[in-house]
Amino acid sequence: MLLERGATTAAQLGTALGLSPAAIRRHLDAMLADGDVVAREQAVRGSRGRGRPAKVFLLTDAARVRCGTHHYDNIATAALRWIADNGGADAVEAFAADQVAALEDRCRAAMEDAGTDPLARAEALAGALTAEGYAANASTIASGGQLCQHHCPVAHVAAEFPQLCEAETAVISRLVGTHVQRLATIAHGDGVCTTHIPGQLRAQSGNTVTTVRTDR
Repeated sequence: MLLERGATTAAQLGTALGLSPAAIRRHLDAMLADGDVVAREQAVRGSRGRGRPAKVFLLTDAARVRCGTHHYDNIATAALRWIADNGGADAVEAFAADQVAALEDRCRAAMEDAGTDPLARAEALAGALTAEGYAANASTIASGGQLCQHHCPVAHVAAEFPQLCEAETAVISRLVGTHVQRLATIAHGDGVCTTHIPGQLRAQSGNTVTTVRTDR
């Protein structure tokens, strides 16, 4: 009903659903706690009577996504197909690099105090990526470190255009300051995007990125 009507008061919802104001408010309080709705004062045109204005309730963006079908991935994939058809592979790579440039800048700023050790930088990067919605964590293994991303915002698009994964891997390499290996990606069907980070610093300048597929 909130999706269909937009901003609606508790009284209006109660009348439409045949529920008491107290019952409606219990539902709305639960939805507020879950982040499914927001409340704001009702806009009143002209002179307003005494008392506080009524509150109206609206769905949040997260709740709207669950209420209907969205085609953002389809549009993004179609756009990349158009770029590939009209500009070639180089244009797709340039687009992918441009898309992750802003992410790289934000992560670099968040890693200012991480020092130069690649593993320490990987831990700082994991925190920065988590703040960006990637649900990342870093861990130490026998051969160095491992950066895992448990969520990928562009997984469906990257399944057709791996240049997005490659651009992201290049960013990880630059930010941690060492050669890295991509062992698995969500876009390729793996459960987690996994990047191996050797324990030694990069000996030469430039970006060295190796992507290795491992089916599991």
